[in-house]
Amino acid sequence: MSDTLKVSPPWLWLPFEGRAVAEYTVGRLLRKAPEMERGDGHRVIVIPGFLGDDAAVAPLVKALCSTGYRCCSWGLGRNMGMTREVGQALNALLDEQYAEDGETVSLVGWSLGGVFARELARRQPQKVRQVITLGSPIQDGDNLTISALYRLTNRKAPKKTDPEEQARRREPPPVPCSAIYTRSDGIVPWKASLEPDRPHTRNVEVRGSHFGLPVNPEVWKECARLLAYPKARPRR
Repeated sequence: MSDTLKVSPPWLWLPFEGRAVAEYTVGRLLRKAPEMERGDGHRVIVIPGFLGDDAAVAPLVKALCSTGYRCCSWGLGRNMGMTREVGQALNALLDEQYAEDGETVSLVGWSLGGVFARELARRQPQKVRQVITLGSPIQDGDNLTISALYRLTNRKAPKKTDPEEQARRREPPPVPCSAIYTRSDGIVPWKASLEPDRPHTRNVEVRGSHFGLPVNPEVWKECARLLAYPKARPRR
């Protein structure tokens, strides 16, 4: 992935984000994704996206718990953006989950939550088993269809990310990293959701909307498959 990646907000797909309602309905009917791989019981933290909360990712948490993982959401209310308090709380949550049994913890982050997950793993890689992002703006966090709304609710946020800071964020943390994305994402340009090509990264495409990622049974199934890999998983 080039460090000079240029993307435009996916306005064309924005009107189709209403598909999330149908995806949620299908998920409610199925209760859990069919043929999900059984987990080994390790701990998983799920971080919601911008404006999302525990309820927004509850279907994903429930699906992963049903396969055997000890899965929890972040418990910090609505995600309004990164603050010092949020960063400290995420560090404390990872410390708490790791201390329970001394085993590394997997992090799953939806949208902005995936950015948080990667940075958390970058700070404490010794406590993180792997990171899975769902439609997260990994490569470019500026050109989103809701960028103006984010800046409105985060007055101190710069209009454009510093190029050196953006280049630093693009590099994956030193743990296995997987990006789940959809080409019909109406919020984050799909190319901006991809992990760069590294020995410990992979990208997995699904069908659906951005808002529907946490309630999409196909996403549940892919998350369960990725989480089931051993700690030192081979690159496929």
